[in-house]
Amino acid sequence: MTRPWPTKLDFSKSRKVLTIEFDDGQTGEIAFETLRVESPSAEVQGHSPAQKKIVLGKENVGITAANPVGRYAVQIVFDDGHDTGLFTWDYLRDLAGLD
Repeated sequence: MTRPWPTKLDFSKSRKVLTIEFDDGQTGEIAFETLRVESPSAEVQGHSPAQKKIVLGKENVGITAANPVGRYAVQIVFDDGHDTGLFTWDYLRDLAGLD
């Protein structure tokens, strides 16, 4: 079985939400704040579950860029300077609460 593939990523600056659509017909939304505090970077996640950091004060974080990484992920650049997390399509699906 092939994994669902994203067909659209829409970053709404006014709503501070990423809407992501997949080729299996599912659509989900992820708040910019969630993207920032759940960034898959080592800076946030650490190198083990015990090292995960709680990131606070990101309610108004914005996104300045989204750069494709190969065919499997997107690098999101936040307006607070954070840019080291690579968001895979599977991880975005999980954050959006899609099965």
